[in-house]
Amino acid sequence: MENIEKILIENPIIAAIRNDEDLEAAILSEAKIVFVLYGNIMNIGYICDKIRKKNKIVFVHVDLIEGLKGDNQGLEYIKEIAKPEGIITTKISCIKHGKHLGLYTIQRVFVVDSLFLKTGVKNIHEISPHAIEVMPGISIKAIGKKENIEREIKMPIISGGLIKTKKDVMDCLSSGAIAVSTSAMELWNL
Repeated sequence: MENIEKILIENPIIAAIRNDEDLEAAILSEAKIVFVLYGNIMNIGYICDKIRKKNKIVFVHVDLIEGLKGDNQGLEYIKEIAKPEGIITTKISCIKHGKHLGLYTIQRVFVVDSLFLKTGVKNIHEISPHAIEVMPGISIKAIGKKENIEREIKMPIISGGLIKTKKDVMDCLSSGAIAVSTSAMELWNL
């Protein structure tokens, strides 16, 4: 698990892919980590295999895979068929079972206001994912430095969503995120 954190720090841009066109661009990009945000139970193994063949690390957003139920059997299916290094999810039960299966777990959280820092942080500590992905990513700039979010959360923070420019990336990284996930292909080779 520490190896992934080291890779994130050394390669802080994560390619977030939503379709086959993104997949083709991601496997040719400099991004070392790919978040798969699409697919179904029939093609997720193929998608992940194609990424792994390019020596990239794969994470599957299990909430977004068509035909997959987010229960224990669904996660076991993903582990066996897709063979990702880890999963992304908003669901507490998936985080818990993913950890039990030995998968690296990233909990996606949505920051809508400063109340998140009171309730959200408490929930994150109770669940203890390996990392969190803060959505929208640009919100970390607003709360990061001001609220010392990285000190509050005490785990790796990934910013994701609405990150479109190099400045957005730099703002997120300087506000406490160790990495940024983005679907903006032009940022994958930074």
